Amino acid sequence: MRNYGRTFSFSGIPDTNGYRALCWKLLLGYLSPKRSSWSETLGQKRKLYSQFVNEMVVPPGQDKAECVDHPLSEGPDSAWSTFFKDNEFLLQIDKDVRRLYPDISFFQQPTEFPCDLVVNSKGERRLHQRVVPSVFSSANVERKGLGMTKINLITKRSVENYEAMDEGQEAHWEVVQRILFIYAKLNPGQGYVQGMNEIIGPIYYIMASDPSAEQRENAEADTFFCFTALMSEIRDFFIKTLDDSEGGIKFMMAKLTNMVKEKAPEIHQKLKEQELYPQYYSFRWLTLLLSQEFSLPDVVRIWDTVFADDNRFDFLIDVCCSMIVSLEDQILNNDFASNVKLLQNYPPTDINLILSKAVELRL
Repeated sequence: MRNYGRTFSFSGIPDTNGYRALCWKLLLGYLSPKRSSWSETLGQKRKLYSQFVNEMVVPPGQDKAECVDHPLSEGPDSAWSTFFKDNEFLLQIDKDVRRLYPDISFFQQPTEFPCDLVVNSKGERRLHQRVVPSVFSSANVERKGLGMTKINLITKRSVENYEAMDEGQEAHWEVVQRILFIYAKLNPGQGYVQGMNEIIGPIYYIMASDPSAEQRENAEADTFFCFTALMSEIRDFFIKTLDDSEGGIKFMMAKLTNMVKEKAPEIHQKLKEQELYPQYYSFRWLTLLLSQEFSLPDVVRIWDTVFADDNRFDFLIDVCCSMIVSLEDQILNNDFASNVKLLQNYPPTDINLILSKAVELRL
């Protein structure tokens, strides 16, 4: 994307005319800067995603070649065995997407463009019917190598679950569930990691809110490829074995600590004396790109700037540092418990002031 386009996005993309959805597609690399290629790219990618849905969101036995397969088979080539293994991570996806952004009604509402293959399948292709959320506890989910992760500070979301729609309809959260399921199937080395739902939520919201009916109709496919592109950049955050790598979460937290030490030495010393380590608050900030710290409109505004910056995750550090510096008076006068609560439950603020301060801090 040309520099003027990045500058335009960095300052905040207008909420009108579908500008944000288009800019995010460009900034995340889903579309190239060459406008003449957009139509072909979108056509090819959307067709490819339809194939993914057709091939992956299907129960065993639909293919005649699988009819000889027994549900109790444990062989590596058994479709039933794969089905039950898939359900293990589908349980977590189902639980997470049912409580996505409960402060707005969007994800509970029906999409105007349900997937016909799924909603008219008499329930056979509806993923939520494959799992029973009540039997799964997310409190014990841990990262094991390339497996799932425990983001132990995800505590701010509602415990209420969204209801599924009747035959012929589906809610937006069901669409998000399908995207995450397909992503996990296509990325078995990483799979689904708790917290990915918080990353995909804002992307889908923007794509599915586009004023163009054509764009909204293809929001599911476009979200999948934008999410995949973003995850290719931040996947190290979700993989425990890469925590200490240059792109790993421990490395990022250390960068934030060093920046606070340089820009706000009194705050750094206070937190050090209180033994208030960055993993108590910034693990969630960085891993989830601040998606749980602010309202959805503010998250979207932050992402405009982060996506537009050439060194986008360096700027994410700047934003986190700005958040800490903006609370200087409170941090310096608080005890340990009050500071933990303050940083884990960031107070309402003008996000534009945070972003402006972040720009100042990087100079």
